[in-house]
This record gives sequence, C-alpha cells and structure tokens, in this order.
Amino acid sequence: MKRQFVAIVVIFTIGLLANAVQANAQNKIGYISLQELVANMPEYKKAQGDMQEYQKALVQQGNDYQQAFIDKQKTYVVDSLKLSAAVKEVKRKELNDLYVKWTNFVNQEAQQMMNQHEQELLAPIQDKAVTTSQAVAKENGYAYILPKEQLIAFPSADDILPLVYKKLNITPAKDAAPAAPAEAPKKN
Repeated sequence: MKRQFVAIVVIFTIGLLANAVQANAQNKIGYISLQELVANMPEYKKAQGDMQEYQKALVQQGNDYQQAFIDKQKTYVVDSLKLSAAVKEVKRKELNDLYVKWTNFVNQEAQQMMNQHEQELLAPIQDKAVTTSQAVAKENGYAYILPKEQLIAFPSADDILPLVYKKLNITPAKDAAPAAPAEAPKKN
C-alpha cells in the first residue's frame, strides 16, 4: 500500500513537472524595436514627407501673419498724423491684436498643429507595426513580446524584428542597425 502511494506521488510529480516544462515551452518571450520597425516602414517615409510639407505651410502662414503685421504697422505710422485720437486707439488695438495673433501662432498654435498632424499621420503606422508584430508573435509561438528599448540584456535569437520585416516585405536600411558600442580607450 505504501509502495502504491509512493508510486502515485512520483507519477503525480512527474506529471506536474511535464506540465511545467510544457507550459514553459509555450511561453516563449521575444522582443522587438518598434522604433526601428516604424522607421523602416514605407508609410513612415511618406509621412515624413507629408510632415515636411505641412511644416513649410505652417512657416508660410507665420510669415504671412508677420508680413500683415509689418504692413499694418507701416500704414499706421504713416497715417497716424492724420488720424483722430479715437481712430488711432482703434488702429492701435487692431495692430496689437494682429501682433498677438502672429506671436501666438508662431509660439504655440503652429507647434500644436504640427504635433496633432504628426499624431494623425503616425497613429495608423504605429498600429500597423503593433498589429503585425502581434500576428508574427502568434504565428511563431511567442507568448510575450517586449520592447527592445527597455531591455538591458537579451539574446539575439528572440528578436522578432526580422520576422516582422519579412511579413511586411520590408528590406531594412543598412544604417538602421543599432550602432555597436564604442570601445573604451586602452591604457598604456
């Protein structure tokens, strides 16, 4: 009876160990640099071009506000001798309002517009990168995918970036590879 009990405990323990080993085998952990992936996606390169065009348009708008202010200021200086005090006050207020509009645009509004436009352009690209990475992880049996930028140590075999590139038909740029750490100077 005692031998049967020991045999049952041994079999039960072996079963638990087998399940633990199987569970560990199913919980593969990989990592990816989403920054590197996004930077090599054709959609990102197009978005960068769109952002440059948008930035040029915002700079032009700022220049237009500046020129309108300068023109209005010149007109005010020339006409101020002929204007009554009440009209001067109205014109000065208009001039001040235009200056405030120009400086607010240059100092705040343009940057906010730029940030919003960038988010609108990048959100679908980032979503595609994450969705594709999740699909690759599932196809290759990875239970967890971690961001490479937050890892201190990692084996190269668990980097799923090449698999995601393959799925997206992307050939990464040669300069996209992370730079090797610089060697410390040798002491003589």
